[in-house]
Amino acid sequence: MDSAFDFSKLGGFEWDKGNLEHIKKHNINYKECEEAFLNKPLIVNEDETHSQKEERFRVYGRTNKNKLLFMIFTVRSNKIRVISARNQNKKERIEFQEVGSENL
Repeated sequence: MDSAFDFSKLGGFEWDKGNLEHIKKHNINYKECEEAFLNKPLIVNEDETHSQKEERFRVYGRTNKNKLLFMIFTVRSNKIRVISARNQNKKERIEFQEVGSENL
């Protein structure tokens, strides 16, 4: 797992109808995704299985209301573009908590 992704070099988020509709299907709001990134996501690793054309990353994060999210994102034009977002499943919550406690 690579938690050394440098978000400070990025200039915000990129949202459009396509990715907004996709996350809405999972009852996630774009502001929740942004909160999870701003709340120092603990796990970020490259997602090689789902992308042939661009680098994609998996991230586990927490919203301001402690909602645990799993997201796939890429970087386009120096901005974070969330491709997919949903609530973490049980296995992901356990992994997120274990890694999070290691980083305290």
